[in-house]
Amino acid sequence: MSERLQPGDTAPAFTLPDADGNPVSLADYAGRKVIVYFYPAALTPGCTKQACDFTDNLDLLAQHGYDVVGVSPDKPEKLAKFRDKENLKVTLVGDPDKEILQAYGAFGEKKMYGKTVTGVIRSTVVVDEQGKVERALYNVRATGHVAKIIKDLGL
Repeated sequence: MSERLQPGDTAPAFTLPDADGNPVSLADYAGRKVIVYFYPAALTPGCTKQACDFTDNLDLLAQHGYDVVGVSPDKPEKLAKFRDKENLKVTLVGDPDKEILQAYGAFGEKKMYGKTVTGVIRSTVVVDEQGKVERALYNVRATGHVAKIIKDLGL
């Protein structure tokens, strides 16, 4: 089971392909706050709801200096299909090797329909301008999560 991040930890660096296959790095956001959220799979109901909620609130988050990056184990082709089908504005990156998911504590054992399975743990990590973890939330719900983040951040 991967180690969960705590506030004050340095956020693990990453460079992953976006929906168009272009590299996106955490370093690209140096000097800005970034919400990195981890979700199990593109084009599934809960993940679609969450991605749409982030897209709907992107302007508000941006006004307060937050960028948003969604990470899943999907390949760029599937991310592009997801983005285009749902008209998503958030940056989506793929981690098929699950190295970054594990580095952020977002991959491991979880309960699903009463069974213990290994997979992506729906999580959100807020990284500050210096690349430090401001908040790390694990086992979050897809529905209502974005509203909760906005409230918790006092936006």
